[in-house]
Amino acid sequence: MSDRNSTALVPFRGTAAAMALPAVGNLDAYISAVNRLPLLTAEQESDYARRFRDTGDLDAARELVMSHLRLVVSVARQYLGYGLPHADLIQEGNIGLMKAVKRFDPERGVRLVSFALHWIKAEIHEFILKNWRLVKVATTKAQRKLFFNLRSMKTGSQTLSSADVTAIAQQLNVREKDVVEMEKRLGGQDVALEGQIEDGEESFAPIAYLAAPNSEPTQVLESREYDRLQSEGIAEALEALDPRSRRIIESRWLRDEDDGGTRTLHELADEFGVSAERIRQIEAKALQKMKGTLAAYA
Repeated sequence: MSDRNSTALVPFRGTAAAMALPAVGNLDAYISAVNRLPLLTAEQESDYARRFRDTGDLDAARELVMSHLRLVVSVARQYLGYGLPHADLIQEGNIGLMKAVKRFDPERGVRLVSFALHWIKAEIHEFILKNWRLVKVATTKAQRKLFFNLRSMKTGSQTLSSADVTAIAQQLNVREKDVVEMEKRLGGQDVALEGQIEDGEESFAPIAYLAAPNSEPTQVLESREYDRLQSEGIAEALEALDPRSRRIIESRWLRDEDDGGTRTLHELADEFGVSAERIRQIEAKALQKMKGTLAAYA
């Protein structure tokens, strides 16, 4: 929903009928239109709710929704301080209202207005949390509670004192460190990674001073040298060994799981008909020789 074209209602999912007002020119016209819609009496509300519950009568559901659209406008107005368009808040609230109508049970003796408030606010809360910042500021139940209450509970613009933090934590039944963390999050602002170009000059932005370790010249050179060592260096070092030493080194260090994994000293001792200690000595001597060959690549 936008400020210019506000239909403010969307169809019930899974149905072909659209639950919408006639198109109106702007948000003010929409609000004026919904405020003129008649309210339902308790008897009318119960009758429509039973018809929708028992027979799936969408006309009855439409009457329930339309008569409560002014409630959504009123609730959405309470959340204008978060900087999101009023029209979008109303749209999300209307979705919550329709969810409430689908779940409303007239036999419980509660008016739809009381039941729908929870669903309307829940939908608006979810929309605000998803769109208020690029980075989510509230994900846990405690964080959500603080997000929607902390600003109104602060007595001024100053940082909360220890006594304030304790009082708010006790009142909302959350941890003190959660109160401190949420105050920091609400006080922060999103910063664009790349600056905007104004008057032909690019503004100073984090991308100008944030480090990229993997692109730092010495890191790039070290990475290239390591790759060359892994390929050319080890191949050359193995070539410098006699066949038996090369076989032992490859079996002990260079075999992967597809080849059966590395072999033990005793397994190689059985293969070559010598003792395990002799295999260890050959291995140590071969590794020393390889180290000398690889020194040229260091």
